[in-house]
Amino acid sequence: MTTAALPIAATLAAVSVAACSSGSSSTAAAPASTGASASASTSASGSASASAPSYASGKTASIVLPSDPGSLDPQLAYISDALEVDYFLYDSLINFTPSGQVESNLATNWSGNSTSASYTLKQGVTCSDGSPLTASTVAANINFIANPKNASSRLGTWAPPGATATGNDKTGVVTVKSPAPDPFLVSDVGQALIVCGNGMKDRGSLKNGADGTGMYTLSSAVPGSSYTLTLRKGYTWGPGDATSATVGLPATVSLKVVSNMTTAANELLSGQANISQVVGSDTQRLTSLYSQSVYAPLGELWFNEKPGSPTADVAVRRALTQAVQLSQLGQVLSSGSGKPATGAIAPALSPCKGNTIGSNLPAFDLSAAKSALAGKKLTVALYYPTSLGAGATAAATLLQQTWSQLGVTVTLHGITDAEISSEIVAGTADWNVGIIPLGLTSPTQLVSFVSGATPPKGADFAYINNHGYTAAVTKASATPGQAGCASWNAAETDLYKNVDLVPFVNTAITSYANGATFQLSQGSIMPSSIRMLG
Repeated sequence: MTTAALPIAATLAAVSVAACSSGSSSTAAAPASTGASASASTSASGSASASAPSYASGKTASIVLPSDPGSLDPQLAYISDALEVDYFLYDSLINFTPSGQVESNLATNWSGNSTSASYTLKQGVTCSDGSPLTASTVAANINFIANPKNASSRLGTWAPPGATATGNDKTGVVTVKSPAPDPFLVSDVGQALIVCGNGMKDRGSLKNGADGTGMYTLSSAVPGSSYTLTLRKGYTWGPGDATSATVGLPATVSLKVVSNMTTAANELLSGQANISQVVGSDTQRLTSLYSQSVYAPLGELWFNEKPGSPTADVAVRRALTQAVQLSQLGQVLSSGSGKPATGAIAPALSPCKGNTIGSNLPAFDLSAAKSALAGKKLTVALYYPTSLGAGATAAATLLQQTWSQLGVTVTLHGITDAEISSEIVAGTADWNVGIIPLGLTSPTQLVSFVSGATPPKGADFAYINNHGYTAAVTKASATPGQAGCASWNAAETDLYKNVDLVPFVNTAITSYANGATFQLSQGSIMPSSIRMLG
């Protein structure tokens, strides 16, 4: 989820410190059978030492989406399911290998610092309509994202607010300037999915269509049901110079919406689906299948601090948190597979390590919670993602039962990932508390969700206004790379002290395969890594 992208998986490319200030040339793409890094686990038929598989070209890969992606515009969509589709249709300037190393995609070279970045495009890159990709088009993408008036969901993630870009079509060089320091500017901008010229002129065409340079083109889109993609011929500029001639790549990709985890698991086991992410108790039936995992936050409580919401009062947020045994809630949500959260960022992917939660959240104290809310008649609307399966329903019910002991009336609202984007993030839902795990891999990606403009002009959907956080972010932003991690961690700590955000459980978010293999890049399936078994 996210981010930034929203639930479930950590679908935003992580920041690689090596990419922050140094240029690089392309490296070979990791083959589909490459072992995973410390942030991912691999199994093939229950054994990491299985013999090398035989691959077959020309097949169809059936991939499950837990929720309809909604808009497919890569620069306006919020939820992770949209990005899972978009990674097949669009390329970025740089990419990250399964082990987290930066590699070439659309750019052959890149360099910069906290206020400027430069990228040199590969030659011969074409859009899905056959037209060449130009440096000025890439620059237009960055300018679109960076302009707050466009309300891009990637503002602050793929481009700092107010950043400007220019493109020299003769040299193929794109230059980016940021008005404020961004310690991860080169890699942040480098991860932006690039839309081609016609799509930039007609953004509406991207909602259920596509105009990119990706390895696949969109053949059909049936919202709420399925999306069919076709492998491009002559594609030679993929991550690490991956090409569409690679043996084992699926000729067709069918992405189908299956919102029920049990059904998804059943389709995997029967061979109706080749790849699917599954969480919860159904994973116990899939241990013999090939899998890839990323360890990321699964459970995060968000409180709506919009004026008029009962949770705008820090005393209410503190009492609601004190009443809950967060470790128990985490086990319920994760179906017993989770571990206590250590922060808001995926721990294996974040450039800043350490436990930012520690003792900064209110400790369990039901008596203190009851005393704090004594005499108050509160009603709160609790929203939770149905895409997390039965565990999310059970966790929401536990919160409802727990808070009823405080005299709080809790109404439960199960919503899809698309509705989280269109209702909560867009600011139209009348919510007070939400179980909303963001898929974040860098502290810079959190900023726009917990500060700045609120809906509909910004992504601060919880209306958080934490002055300690913003002051620490300002300090951290002035320091490139990991040198600023102490300040980034301090900023995150301020959120917990003010009970703005309550991460409570991490778990392994796992994707499984039957009849195929694949690799993850920072939590998302790498289209160029999919191999269909013969």
